[in-house]
Amino acid sequence: MIISHKYKFIFIKTVKTAGTSIEVFLSGCCGDNDIFTPIIPHVKPHRARNYKGLWNPLPELLNTKDQSVSRSVRNLYATARAILGRDKFYNHIRASVVRNRVPEDIWNSYFKFCVERNPWDKTLSHYHMLNYRSGGNLSFNDYMLRGKFCTDFPKYTDTHGNLLVDKVVQYESLQSELSDVFSELGIPFYGSLGVNAKSEYRTDRRPYQEVFSDTHRQIIEAAFSSEIKMHGYTF
Repeated sequence: MIISHKYKFIFIKTVKTAGTSIEVFLSGCCGDNDIFTPIIPHVKPHRARNYKGLWNPLPELLNTKDQSVSRSVRNLYATARAILGRDKFYNHIRASVVRNRVPEDIWNSYFKFCVERNPWDKTLSHYHMLNYRSGGNLSFNDYMLRGKFCTDFPKYTDTHGNLLVDKVVQYESLQSELSDVFSELGIPFYGSLGVNAKSEYRTDRRPYQEVFSDTHRQIIEAAFSSEIKMHGYTF
C-alpha cells in the first residue's frame, strides 16, 4: 500500500496483480515522507517507510453494520494486530480502512487506484505461488477444493459493492493503463516498471483455458461473481 503526498495518490494493493512490482518501481520515485508498507519477503530496492503510527480505532471497531460475522471478526482481528504493532498501514490493507486512518481532505483529494485481473488467470497464478511455497506438493485439484481464493473485491469496494477507488487498472492492459495514470499524476514512466517481482513461481505457461475443467471453471465463476459482474470478465 502506498500513500504519496509528493504525487497525491493512494495505491491499494491487490493480490497477484503486479502490486509488488508497482510498489518497487514507485518506491524510487516517491518522496521520503510518503508511506510505503513492507513487502515480505523484501524485494530490492523497495524501501518501506512511515507506515507506523497511532490512530483512533473506534470507528473501525464499531463499523460492523452490514458485514458478515466472519468478515467482522477478520476486520476486528486485523485492527487489534495493527494496534499492538502500531502498524497504522499494512500490506494489502483495504481501502475502507485507509479511509478511516487518513485525514478526510487527503482521502477526498488524492487519486486512488488499484489493479484487478481476470479471475481464472489470477487464480492459476495464485495456485502456482502457493504450490511453489509448499515445495510442489499442492495439486491444483486440492487447491481448488480448498476454496481459499485471492478475491480482492472487498479491498476496493464498500460493504455495498460500491467502488472506493477512482480507477481500477486492468492487469491485461497494465503497462498502457499505468502509463495513463502516471502521466496524469506527473510520475516519470517510460513504458516499463523495470521489475517483475514474484514471477518465478509459475513455470507452466499454458493458457488458463487449457488448465481449468468445467467444474473448476464454475467454482471460480461463483467465487468471483462480484468481480465478473463489475468488470465484465469472461472465460
